[in-house]
Formats: sequence, structure tokens, C-alpha cells
Amino acid sequence: MEFVTVIGLEVHAQLKTRTKIFCGCSTAFGAPPNSHVCPVCLGMPGVLPVLNRKVVEFAVKAGIATRCTINGTSRFARKNYFYPDLPKGYQISQYELPICEHGRIDIDVNGETRRIGITRIHMEEDAGKLNHHPGRPVSHVDLNRTGVPLIEIVSEPDMRSPEEAGAYLRKIHSILRYLDVCDGNMEEGSFRCDANVSIMPSGSSVFGTRTELKNLNSFKHVEKALDYEIRRQQEVIEDGGVIVQETRLWNPDRGVTTAMRGKEEAHDYRYFPDPDLLPVVVDDAWIREIESGMPELPDDKARRFTASLGLPAYDAGVLTAERELADYFEACLRIYGNPKPVANWIMGPLLGRLNAEGRTISASPVAAPDLAALLKLLDDGTISGKIAKTVFDEMAASGKPPGQIVSEQNLVQMTDTGAIEGVIDGVIAAHPEEAAAFRNGKTRLMGFFVGEVMKATRGKANPKMVNEILRKKLG
Repeated sequence: MEFVTVIGLEVHAQLKTRTKIFCGCSTAFGAPPNSHVCPVCLGMPGVLPVLNRKVVEFAVKAGIATRCTINGTSRFARKNYFYPDLPKGYQISQYELPICEHGRIDIDVNGETRRIGITRIHMEEDAGKLNHHPGRPVSHVDLNRTGVPLIEIVSEPDMRSPEEAGAYLRKIHSILRYLDVCDGNMEEGSFRCDANVSIMPSGSSVFGTRTELKNLNSFKHVEKALDYEIRRQQEVIEDGGVIVQETRLWNPDRGVTTAMRGKEEAHDYRYFPDPDLLPVVVDDAWIREIESGMPELPDDKARRFTASLGLPAYDAGVLTAERELADYFEACLRIYGNPKPVANWIMGPLLGRLNAEGRTISASPVAAPDLAALLKLLDDGTISGKIAKTVFDEMAASGKPPGQIVSEQNLVQMTDTGAIEGVIDGVIAAHPEEAAAFRNGKTRLMGFFVGEVMKATRGKANPKMVNEILRKKLG
């Protein structure tokens, strides 16, 4: 039987505010357990929440960036459930009247553009964290995270493969980091998602029973968990079984999903408007003010890179995936104005080294001005392409600027015709058989002779001059 996969994602993004959503406690990560708490976020009797205005601003920014309708009036609701990390016995969230609705983003997968709908974006508070003892059946509750502001971005069930889900998640991650409303740190839990997945027979328009996947803390885990769950559901149905609506956990060590609990529906949470909080009113003037301060977003930047700078769409997509990488590229361009070589060096030697060392562009050992200076030395003929790679490696290892390395190691390109001719004469004399074979039609040996000359000059000879002189001398 052929099946169609149906996937929707719920992204939880921690907002980059200094204080929590309803109190003045710090949101800083890594503090000692239960040190960033107060009567409000601990849910003590008689206290009242006060909404953090910056949370609303950040939620509106996310809504504008994802082409949502910004609701002039939204309101908070109580989501009731009982768990040890939820001190009030309910979570303050939004339900019937969220702040943003009916948005969309475009993703590119396998050369095709797909539009993914966004159902809603709503504000809510985070819960605490349970720390399970590794050796005893004991769990400790850390409530530092309780009350940390989140937005939840709920997609339509428009994705049809794990690859599409991964592309969507990366795009949301990129947008939020461009907006500077979320740091996107998946390891610390400030950007995380739950995935809803079901399958239906090909040609059907009725969605199958869905399962929810949790514990997805990397893009790779999202795709792997979805791939496994899709195959599991297919096997259950083909064996005559039925899919149970449930929440499942992804186990990355075993590469499987396991049942956690039955999946709740909205009515199970008994939502009702929070009586302690007034409706949130966002007028048109405030929306325009927020919109005027929005940065250039990744898709707009990529279009500018292709239209104005002449970069291929692939290059523009790579360079704009992260705001810091795009900033690095543009910082290089301000010093060395030829876009394509800059793009090539960033996407090749620089990103290759960063990936190998597990670094981000923010921790690059080669600063943007130094890479631009290296390209200037290459462009004006001071060094050859081969030497440039040697200099780059030394820059990354030592942190020295390229000019200093070239000077200290005497790496200036050899452009003296007489000196190059002398080296070439020596190479030809040392390889008479190859020289005779070249003259008899084996022109592919040109690469051999060029290599020998470059080896003899330690890569310093001007390659163009080497080729020209070799052709004359080899006849």
C-alpha cells in the first residue's frame, strides 16, 4: 500500500528578554537551581502576574516575519494540568485568541519551493525542569525556567516528508535569530519542537491518527525521529493494526520512538480566560513602529544577493542561512568588493574548517577583514592561489593577518621572468623523456611540468607566467 505522510510542527522558542513574562526574575541560563524565582513565578497565593511588554513586541515581530495577521486583541488563558514542574497547577498560555494567526513561510526542498501554513503564534510561560537522579528513583525540581517567556509557532499539517520538516524548522530558526528574538540554542532548550505525524493511503483526503513526538533537540533528530515513526506506522497498518493517538519520545541512542502517554486533546486542559490578566491590545501604530525596526530577513537578503551581487541562488541560500554568516560575508565585501571570490572562500576553506572543528562563524579564527585582505593579496598578484591556501591555514592557526604571514615566510609570488625561466629550464633538463613525449603530442603532461615548477618554487611562481613560458620552451 502507498501512503502519504502528514506532518505538523509545534515550535517553542524562548524569547531573549532579560526578565520573565509575568515577573522581574532573570531568564539567564545556568544559574543554581531555584535561584531565579519569586512568589509570582512560584505561584504563591495572592500574587498577580504583570505582562512583560517586550514579550508582546517580540511575538509581533515573529508574526510579521511569518506573514501572520496580528490580532488587535488577544488574551491569555489557563491551561490546566498537573505535573511536578508546574507550581501553579496551570500554565498561562493563549488559546482561543492568540496574538498571531494565519501565516506562512516558503521552504526549498530538492529544488522545489513549498509553502507551509502557520496556524497560530501564541505567547506562553515555560514550565520548570525535572532533574532525574541517575542512581536512585528520585527527581529534583528546578523552577528557574518557570515563567520564562515562550512563543509557540504552530504549523498547518502541510509537510509531507522529514526533509520538508527539517527545512521548515531550519527556516523558522533562521528567521527568529535574524529578528534577534530567540538565541536558537537547542542544547539549552531555548529552541525546541514537537512533531505531529500521521499517514494516510495515497489518494485519500482523510488524515490518519496522529502521534506526537517529543524530545527532539536537534534538526537531525527531528528528521530521524520522523523517518522512524513513519516507517513504524506503515508497518503497524500493513500488519493489520491500528495507530493509537499518543505522545511518543525519541530515543536518539537506540534510534526509536517509544510510547510516553496518551495524547491529550484541547478539552483535556480545560482552557478558560485567565482572570488575572487583561486582554492584550496591539494597535496599528505599535505594529507600524515594530515593523519599522525589523531587520532584513533571510529570504529578502538572499534575493538581494542574487539580484544585486549576481550570486547564484545556491550561494545566496548558504550565505543567508545564518545572520552571523551573512554579516561576515558583507563585512568582507565592504573591504574587498568582488562577491563571488568572497563567497567561494567562505563556503569552501572557511566553512570547511569551521565544520571540521565544530565551530560557528561567530567563533571563526579568521576575522572578516583578514579574509578580505587575503583576497586582495591574491587579486593583486602578491601571492598565488596555492600560497593563499597556505596563508589561510596559517591565519587560522596563528591569528596573524595575511600580510604579516607573507612577509615573515617570504611567500611573495615570483613574477621575475628570468628567475622563472631558470627554474623551468632546470625542470625540463631533469625530465627529458617527459619533454620529448610532450613534443610528440602528449600535451596532458603540461600539468606535470607546471606541478614540478610550482614544487621547485614552493608554490610561489606566478601560474599564468609558468604556463606561458613552458609552452614556449616545450614548443
